[in-house]
Amino acid sequence: MKEGRLIEPKYLDKAQLAAIQPVIDANQRRIHQLNHTAKTLPEIRQILSEITGQDIDDSVEVRLPLWTDYGRNLRLGKRVYINDNVQITDLGGISLADDVLIGPGAMLLSVNHPLDPVKRRAVVVEPIKVERNAWIGAGAKILAGVTIGENAVVGAGAVVTKSVPANTVVAGVPAKVIKTIEG
Repeated sequence: MKEGRLIEPKYLDKAQLAAIQPVIDANQRRIHQLNHTAKTLPEIRQILSEITGQDIDDSVEVRLPLWTDYGRNLRLGKRVYINDNVQITDLGGISLADDVLIGPGAMLLSVNHPLDPVKRRAVVVEPIKVERNAWIGAGAKILAGVTIGENAVVGAGAVVTKSVPANTVVAGVPAKVIKTIEG
């Protein structure tokens, strides 16, 4: 296993992607509904429940628009706050623990493509895990296979390519530990 990775990558070929296309299509209709008709937090949570296939706790707060590709592999804990214009590419799985904060314009990308040009139409999926009380700053990008540790902070605009230890602050491109949180 690569350092900083949750699991080995999983490759999805054209046939596997075709098999999940109906879920993706239904999700796109729900995302459109979410971003164009939902007006209250209860409406937002109800549509998110339909997208994810899970009950969304009343403590979850989401600002619109929100974008996701698949929806069924997104798990939200309690008291999660997601600001506006967040992109969640969850085909590989994304888990947001209790008390996670996500800043505006952040991207969580659990999908990639093989480097081999012959195989490039396939996708590579690896889960992203954001542990309790982590904060992802505005415009940050979290790449496939990364865990953001408990209480960690990802600085605005950072590109996170490796897992982030608990109680640290990371920033930059690529993100590096710049501070330990004493607490």
